[in-house]
Amino acid sequence: MSTTNVTIRMDKELKAQADMLFSALGLNMSTAVGVFCRQAVRQGKIPFELAADIPNAETLAAIDDVNNNRNMSKAYDDMNELMRDLNA
Repeated sequence: MSTTNVTIRMDKELKAQADMLFSALGLNMSTAVGVFCRQAVRQGKIPFELAADIPNAETLAAIDDVNNNRNMSKAYDDMNELMRDLNA
C-alpha cells in the first residue's frame, strides 16, 4: 500500500493533549488519524456523534437571567446617557 502526506492545522494545546492520549493508547498522531479515517470510510459517516456544546454554568445562568428579565436592561431617555454607559 502506498502512502501520502496529509498536513493539518490545529490548536497547539489540543495537539499536545491528543499526543498524550494517543501515546497512552500506544498510538501516534498519524496512526490515530488513520484509524479515524478508516472508521469514517467504513461507516460512511463521522464515526461519533456531533452535537452542539452543552452550556456551562455561567452560560446557563446568563440564559436564565435573559429568560427571566433579571439584570438585563436599563431604560434610557437620551442618547448621551446611553453612550456614556456604553463607553464606560
